[in-house]
Amino acid sequence: METRAGNVGTEPKSPRIGSAVLATFARQQSHLFPWVPVCLGAGIGLYFAASSEPATWHLAMLAATLSALWLVAYGLGQHRAIWVSVTLWVLTLVLAGTTVASLRAEAVAAPVLSYRYYGPIEGRIVSIDKSASEKMRLTLDHVRLSRVPPHRTPLRVRVSLHGDDLGITFAPGDTVLTTGHLGPPAGPVEPGGFDFQRHLWFQQLGALGYTRNPMLRLEPARSAQGFSLWLYSFRLALSAAIKARMSEEEGPFAAAIITGDRADLDPQLLDRLRASNLAHLLAISGLHMGLLTGAVFAVIRIGLSAVPQLAVRLNLRKVAAVGALVAAVLYLGVSGANVATQRAFIMVTVMLLAICVERPALSLRAVAIAAFIVLIITPEALVGPGFQMSFAATTALVAVFAVIRDRGLFLILPKWLSGAAALLLSSFIAGAATAPYGAAHFNQVAQYGLLANLLSVPVMGLVVMPGALLAGCLAPLGLEGIGLWGMELGLAWILRVAALVSGLDGSTRAIVAPGPTVLPLVTLGGLMLCIWQGAGRLVGFVPVFVAFGFWHNVERPVVLVSETGRLIGIVQNGERALNKPKGDGFSARVWLENDGDTADQAQAAMRAGFSPNSIRTQVAGSTLGFNAANPEKINIAEVCASNDIVVLPRVESPLPEGCTGWTALDFSEGGAVAIYTTETGLRYENSRSRQGNRLWVSHQRKRTQ
Repeated sequence: METRAGNVGTEPKSPRIGSAVLATFARQQSHLFPWVPVCLGAGIGLYFAASSEPATWHLAMLAATLSALWLVAYGLGQHRAIWVSVTLWVLTLVLAGTTVASLRAEAVAAPVLSYRYYGPIEGRIVSIDKSASEKMRLTLDHVRLSRVPPHRTPLRVRVSLHGDDLGITFAPGDTVLTTGHLGPPAGPVEPGGFDFQRHLWFQQLGALGYTRNPMLRLEPARSAQGFSLWLYSFRLALSAAIKARMSEEEGPFAAAIITGDRADLDPQLLDRLRASNLAHLLAISGLHMGLLTGAVFAVIRIGLSAVPQLAVRLNLRKVAAVGALVAAVLYLGVSGANVATQRAFIMVTVMLLAICVERPALSLRAVAIAAFIVLIITPEALVGPGFQMSFAATTALVAVFAVIRDRGLFLILPKWLSGAAALLLSSFIAGAATAPYGAAHFNQVAQYGLLANLLSVPVMGLVVMPGALLAGCLAPLGLEGIGLWGMELGLAWILRVAALVSGLDGSTRAIVAPGPTVLPLVTLGGLMLCIWQGAGRLVGFVPVFVAFGFWHNVERPVVLVSETGRLIGIVQNGERALNKPKGDGFSARVWLENDGDTADQAQAAMRAGFSPNSIRTQVAGSTLGFNAANPEKINIAEVCASNDIVVLPRVESPLPEGCTGWTALDFSEGGAVAIYTTETGLRYENSRSRQGNRLWVSHQRKRTQ
């Protein structure tokens, strides 16, 4: 027999590579479920990123095509490759996500006021809070507006009280009357910015406004006003009782984490909490729900284990899980059941039910089930910071600690040291996982957030939440003061930590707003790192690094003009200068925050020494003239002759020949304007074009006076 020396001990490399690839994908088969909410979320994200509403017949055709492909795949039987099934499932879930989001947007559709209204406003109070300017704010349903037909009247409106309320203490369910101003929700303050119209659409808020006139009570709340209003009244009464029993700072803090009432929180306290990365302690989310249910679980299990007869006959873990679930339901109701609390409740419920059916409580599968349920019920949560940050933290913690558990890394440490290491590591992981989302949505990073959380979160878990639980248990006996005293001590410590950390030099760093592709890439990379099995998960670092590269080189508009046309901001010498120190303050604040600029409006208005209301600048070879003053006070023809482009807030007659400009009507139709520099000149963009023809902005296309 002949043997070729060249073939001895050698094998083709391609089969080896192919088998490695097949082995890698085979390893994923038992870990595919966590990708289900990811694909569903991708479909929801496509819906919100689209420039127009998807037509029903388009979705129906896609569904029919997928059904046909499934039939073909089913006919192949055992000859069907695994990648065929996975591909069809991915397409099906993406289409399901788009369909669910579309159906949800249609389901909450409600009239939106399409013009400025001044006149009588009547309605029933369903929510009481405070605006950013510390004014009382009422949300009303059963709305009646003079000369507005019922079919065009918003289901809900929100009115800020800028005048004298005559000393009336309003209560949920009161029917009230005032005369005030209302208008449709405003669009983004800059193209691609946060979409307030979309946010309020899903809350069915069809008009916002204010009044300087007294708010009169026409009819007090009735006893048969419904469970939701009764529960809201109970929450406000509980909040008032908590604040009455505690000090001026700790009382509102305690009310916020128990009932969700933030009305009396000191704005300076909020700033300190944000600067120290402790503001998440105010949100009733996964941390609070987890700490409370964990405390209940531990108390029930330890208490029952002290009774030998019960410890032998009962499965104490399951009994404790059921008790903790009851506590979670009660906390959901008392805290107001907002979106963040509902999300936390679903996550905790899934984990407690997993204990009842003897499955791992903390697993990526449990997190995936919770995310799937949340996205099905409220698909709009996907684009909010709460959903993104909570599931980013939970997914990262579960994935990392699963690796530590499987490899027994903590076993090499003494027991007392492993607990401290777990606390330190969990704070670091949660902070790292949520940092990109927090920086993108809030334009700042707390430099010493890890330190503040290490000093505060254990106190929240070991002192504050057990104190709240003890107060609730002792309340029927009139001894709730014991628990509230413990809560007050813990909250006082947290507030001292916030004051200390926020006072350190460089405690916060301003961050420029990222482009639209940054967070999706970060999310994709993070999911690869957490869900993918094997060394291939390291590929997840690639989209993360690409995302941060895009973020570092993000382009900000060289010129921004507000929707009213009266506020103008121009970047000069790396800083944005504004044309006036007051007016359109919200737009000014958001522009500067998105620039990563810590200056306020007054400081930005002093930067270039412009004449009041007017700016004239050179951009990409063009001379731009901006004038936010009344056009009646200026010579339009003279301004046009000395500038290539002129922006005026209002022009009653056509502009002179040779003058390009936007009028006030153009701004109301097109929204805020951004101007970018390119190699070929200037590029203009308005917020309406970026929003697209969506349900929540369609009323702006057809303005009716």
